[in-house]
Parts: sequence; C-alpha cells; structure tokens
Amino acid sequence: MQKQRLAWAISGSGHYLRETLDLLARLSDVDVFLSKAAAEIIVQYGFQSKLEATQHRVYYDKTASSVPVGMLYSGHYHSLVIAPATSNTIAKMAYGFSDSLVTNLYAQAGKTRVPSLVFACDTVPEESLGAIESEAPRQKTVQVYPRQIDLDNVAKLANFEATTVYADIPALSAAIAQRLQALAA
Repeated sequence: MQKQRLAWAISGSGHYLRETLDLLARLSDVDVFLSKAAAEIIVQYGFQSKLEATQHRVYYDKTASSVPVGMLYSGHYHSLVIAPATSNTIAKMAYGFSDSLVTNLYAQAGKTRVPSLVFACDTVPEESLGAIESEAPRQKTVQVYPRQIDLDNVAKLANFEATTVYADIPALSAAIAQRLQALAA
C-alpha cells in the first residue's frame, strides 16, 4: 500500500492565507485542494509563487462532481486539513452542504472516517475584543468583526464527529505536528 498523504483544502479567504502557505511549505506528502475562490484569492494576494514553491500537488475545483474527492475512498489520505476556512465554507459544512470541492472533501472525509482539522478564520481570539486584524490584498490590513451567526456555525461544526476546529494557526500547526507524530509511531 502506498504511503498515505495529508489532504489540505483552502477556501477563498485571505485571512491567514500567508501563514497557511508558510505552514504548508514546512510539510511533506501533502495534496492541496483549492476552491474556485481560493484559486482567485491566491492570485489576488500575489501568493501563486508561494503556493508553487511548496511543490505540493494542487487540485483545482474544475469538475461538477468533485472528481479528486474519490481519492478519499481508496485510503489515499490519513487526514484532511481545511485552512483557512471561510465563514461560507464553515456554514455549508455545518449544515451538511457539499456543493464544492472543499465541502465535498469534508463530507466524504466524514463518511470515510478521515479526521478533519479545520481552521475557521472567522473566530474571535480572547485578546482581540471582538476584532480580527486581517491581511488584505497588497499588504494592507483591515479590522474584521465576525458576525454572531459565523461564531454559531463554528461552534456547531466543532461538535461534529471526527472534526476539530482551531481558532488560530499555532494551534492548528501543533495539532498537525501531533497527528503526524502519532501516525509515524
């Protein structure tokens, strides 16, 4: 049997996209799945070369039936990371929608018992007083205030089986390292 890989899905958020790509660059044996919005945002933020530098296989959301999802059925992946996950993606996953590559990956990961680690970018760290400083295209930053419905959807998703939701990149990074270490043992 071929060595299992890490599946990593990116939705269309610029929030912590730079940090996500930095984390991806430190990992090996990863396949990256981009939503249509993620493919646009990566270019808009000027991060296409950063993604290419990771040298991971990249799959784009170009088929109506999300063909690449089929690799979950053959045991190709040990884990699914979705980072960054937009409030739209979180809402769809929390309510069982699977109408894009990213949401299909999540649904099928659950159905095949592949653990999902999700970085929900619309969360509020305790020290932020409700605001998140987010990178915008061309190095600008903006203050973002997650809506209550976004926070409620994150909480709902956090209760799903085989799903762990993280509110920041360091926690996600530590969880990935722990997961990879446990798999290597």
